[in-house]
Amino acid sequence: MALKSDLQIPLEDELGDVLEKAMACARLTPETLSERSGVAVSAIRDAIDYRPEIGPGDCSRLAAVLGLNEVGLCALASGKYPLPHCDGLPFSVWPLRVAYGIGVVNAYVVGCAKGRGLLFDTGPGGGALEAEWPEAVVGIDGIFVTHVEAEHAGGLRDAIRFFGVKEAYVPSGAEVPPAFPLGEGETLEFGSLVVTAFRTPGHCAMHNCYHIRSAALPKARSLLVTGDLVFAGSAGGPYHCHKQLRAHLGRVLGAVPADTVVAPGHGPMTTAGNELRYNPFVS
Repeated sequence: MALKSDLQIPLEDELGDVLEKAMACARLTPETLSERSGVAVSAIRDAIDYRPEIGPGDCSRLAAVLGLNEVGLCALASGKYPLPHCDGLPFSVWPLRVAYGIGVVNAYVVGCAKGRGLLFDTGPGGGALEAEWPEAVVGIDGIFVTHVEAEHAGGLRDAIRFFGVKEAYVPSGAEVPPAFPLGEGETLEFGSLVVTAFRTPGHCAMHNCYHIRSAALPKARSLLVTGDLVFAGSAGGPYHCHKQLRAHLGRVLGAVPADTVVAPGHGPMTTAGNELRYNPFVS
């Protein structure tokens, strides 16, 4: 069970954010992007400053130079990026929208038994989690962290202590005692839930995504928690390696069924198929 209200959650990134990230990947300035695309540098700068007035023709030229998905970039520019319904999961999912600085970060609770669940990412601290915690969940059997940035993992030790969790996992290579490392393809079972890790460096050096499936209903819709690898309509900042980020983005989205619900670290839920078709960074 995902939430249809996610359709009302704003996208994490606007057109200008996507252009800035793509320019960083291509090592282009607004001036050099203008020269190569023929789009006025003033229009590019306005988009970066959240005043986009870029039409379809300019979008096509920018997408060609930056190696972006033209359809998705044009959809962002027009304010009509498509978001699918994400209901129909065979288990309950509670997105926890936690304020952090001037933004919002997502953590997720996935129900695995009556009153118990798994926690994916922890927000910046225990207090932030408590403010958003679902009343239906009284215990946590395991915690999975996508990456150890403060906004996603700052509440890890608080959550371990509060719930008495014995099984907490971070990406292999990250040393965060008492959590255990989890690497590519490693799979764990918690009651009716099966969790498989994908190792996905790019945004940072040590980053995982987690694929959650029902053991009792293996053909049912599944969930992919993506941290800062992919957002609806965008991707995380390429702070470690932009080539790895884009390679893993396409790899992971293509490795799961198209109807898999994608639960990102920021912004609304989407699906793997939707992002393969429209995400500007999947070209």
